[in-house]
Amino acid sequence: VQLQASGGGLVQAGDSLRLSCAASGRTFSSDAMVWFRQAPGKERDFVTAINWTGSKTYYTDSVKGRFTISRDNAKNTVYLQMDSLKPEDTAVYYCAAVGNYYSDYLTPLNNTRVMDYWGKGTQVTVSS
Repeated sequence: VQLQASGGGLVQAGDSLRLSCAASGRTFSSDAMVWFRQAPGKERDFVTAINWTGSKTYYTDSVKGRFTISRDNAKNTVYLQMDSLKPEDTAVYYCAAVGNYYSDYLTPLNNTRVMDYWGKGTQVTVSS
């Protein structure tokens, strides 16, 4: 079972990036998918989550209106569109999954301990 995040890079403030997280080894269409991020010297923080159908999303306040999570279950892939990037968005971004999560109540997914699967992360650096 693997989650592979990609799409990170070095951009300027105000730019956009789209991260992808491709799943392999099992079908993730019944899983909730989550993005976390970790800045140097800080804890891994919740960014956003999406339910198994893609009909419900949940964002941390600092990215609302700028980031958009989506998924394509046919491709076993989840995306994170990041617009209007800020230097404080600089971090390693990790995708994660909670297996067979059919609830639309996504708030509990802001906890790293709830995750069943993790990807290795992709670096996003935003310069001012």
